[in-house]
Amino acid sequence: MYGRCAQHPGNNQSQIMRKIINDPVFGFINIPNDFIFSIIQHPYFQRLTRIKQLGIIHLVYPGAQHTRMSHSLGAMHLMNEAITQLRSKDHVITPEEEDAALACILMHDLGHGPFSHVLEDTLVTEISHEEISLLLMEKMNVEMGGQLTTAIAIFKNEYPKHFLHQLVSGQLDVDRLDYLRRDSFFTGVTEGNIGSARIIKMLNIHNDRLVVEAKGIYSIENFLMARRLMYWQVYLHKTALATEKMLINVLKRAKELTKCQARNDKQSAPTLFASPALQYFLHNKVDKQTFLNDPQALEHFVDLDDNDLWSALKVWSKHDDKVLSLLSLGLLNRRLYKIEIESQPFSPDYIAEKRDRLAKRYALSPDEINYLISSDEITTNMYSEADDSIDILYKNGTTKNIAEASDMLNIQLLSKKVKKYYLCYSS
Repeated sequence: MYGRCAQHPGNNQSQIMRKIINDPVFGFINIPNDFIFSIIQHPYFQRLTRIKQLGIIHLVYPGAQHTRMSHSLGAMHLMNEAITQLRSKDHVITPEEEDAALACILMHDLGHGPFSHVLEDTLVTEISHEEISLLLMEKMNVEMGGQLTTAIAIFKNEYPKHFLHQLVSGQLDVDRLDYLRRDSFFTGVTEGNIGSARIIKMLNIHNDRLVVEAKGIYSIENFLMARRLMYWQVYLHKTALATEKMLINVLKRAKELTKCQARNDKQSAPTLFASPALQYFLHNKVDKQTFLNDPQALEHFVDLDDNDLWSALKVWSKHDDKVLSLLSLGLLNRRLYKIEIESQPFSPDYIAEKRDRLAKRYALSPDEINYLISSDEITTNMYSEADDSIDILYKNGTTKNIAEASDMLNIQLLSKKVKKYYLCYSS
């Protein structure tokens, strides 16, 4: 994965081997120094090689096999490009701040669990992946003798130069600039292929805020449209929604069976198969307080990746419990929920009719049928001024929000929350 390229000889100094990565999206990515390389080599970061960037979307787009690690490396590359551009416009970013920003974006996804956001709805509750990322950064900082202190301050938006945080987390952060291009590349959905290089060339700083020079406005319009298209064609694709709900239900069923087994005589039935890390999350209610008070929570979390769940599903597909085996086998063999999407909520009578059909077909109790049918809603908006506006900088030094500056896009429509309702059920 890592190639080596010798630097130019120095005066009687030991040769330092510069490491590079050949990335399919951006080409060669440089690892600038030993500090950054030590983060990449850390077990917490290497774990991201075992977590797919798009979770289970490869069941919709088979090429979407890229990992959280490749995304983080791509985001680091774009961070480096952005810092280079900002320096070329006479903005001061010290070498220490550069290293901290690169480290911060490398570690921003450490808190993701298997299948990305699915874990946040089932095995872990009341804590976001960003909060878990922060806990892992803080633990690494202790191990590394405080070298990550500035990176953590940038991540928490506590560093005086707030534009550095915007590069990590904002409407135009390098995280989004990478994942849109990378996800577009691997899914084959070409509408998401944004001009990230052009956007970075147009970045500037005004009053400690990240802005875009006026000649880059069309690239921003394309970026906002591409993001909208990627959400509805990829991230919120109806089959992806149905598959995610199916996975959530199988994990809920596994937790329910684990609780039942614990309530009964533990000798009466074997423990539900799972890796030690997965066992911990099946047996315990793990929330933010658990992570703060139980050191085991973080230790088991970093041992958990996609492989734990796929291994469990393979064994669960042969389990005596009909619901668990049905859902597990469906995920393994891509026999997925059917899904219907409407602009209005489904009527209770229509849902009851679907439940009755499933009950007759599978001979299951009403409680068991709950795992085979789900109704929910999805809400999204592509641009929010309240969140972190995209400001356009003009030659006279004035700025305008993209909503005012754009004469092509209806930003009000992009900002409007879109709500859809869906019903998915076993076929």
